[in-house]
Amino acid sequence: MLVPIGAGTSISLTDTGRGAAVVLLHGWPVTALHWRHVVPVLLRAGYRTIEVEARGLGDVSSGRGDHAKATLAREVLAALDAIGVGRFAVVGHDVGATVALLMAAEQPARVAAIAVEEEVPPGIEVEVPESDTYPSWHLPLFTAPEGVAERLLAGRLDATVDAYLGGSAGPAGLDFDAHVSYMSAYATDARLASTLALYRAAPEDASAVRRAVRHRLPMPGLAIAGRFGRGGQVAEALSHSVARVHSVVARDAGHYPAEEAPDAVNGALIPFLRAA
Repeated sequence: MLVPIGAGTSISLTDTGRGAAVVLLHGWPVTALHWRHVVPVLLRAGYRTIEVEARGLGDVSSGRGDHAKATLAREVLAALDAIGVGRFAVVGHDVGATVALLMAAEQPARVAAIAVEEEVPPGIEVEVPESDTYPSWHLPLFTAPEGVAERLLAGRLDATVDAYLGGSAGPAGLDFDAHVSYMSAYATDARLASTLALYRAAPEDASAVRRAVRHRLPMPGLAIAGRFGRGGQVAEALSHSVARVHSVVARDAGHYPAEEAPDAVNGALIPFLRAA
């Protein structure tokens, strides 16, 4: 459903089940399909799942405004307010994890726990080892000066998204149907502006994250990573943000452990949430 939050902005979310709320925020360039192996397990465990699409991610949420992750975090919190969600745990993937972290910093008493999948938020410095698998070429491309990236990518975003999905997934790769679905959601020139805006907000995002984690947040954290993705960097980064960190690194996964290694992810996530 689309939840209007004012100023012409509507946030897409799927609200299922009853029990303690778990908010799920996907990243770029995937959609809520990313959670297809996680949601059924959460529901069987007695949780209420709320799959949220922040503005600029996926292809449904709409509205004007900047794409700074602090802005997106406030918008998601407003959408949760609108449907009456009080306290919740939050699971964020990629850019969605930075949004989740800033939500937790904005309203720490409201967030019971935070799980970060495959993200090192801007503003948190960790050692980045050389990788033969995880791609980094998209960052300088998407943050090229205004006008340059547009000229390079116009009419070529399909090839760019395809190459990123294929490379970032690691040797196992994504399910074919999921890959096609993500291409449909992101790989058109209509999505170029929002994609660039998400990445060009990095300096502002870094400042917001540094302010947010000046003092570690009180809730427990779970770092979820793929061996062919960000690996140990995720737990190291999360240790700068929260006082208690648990970690799982899926040995066969790339940037999408919830899809590529759901048993490992669910096997860590459910006990983590129960203990929070």
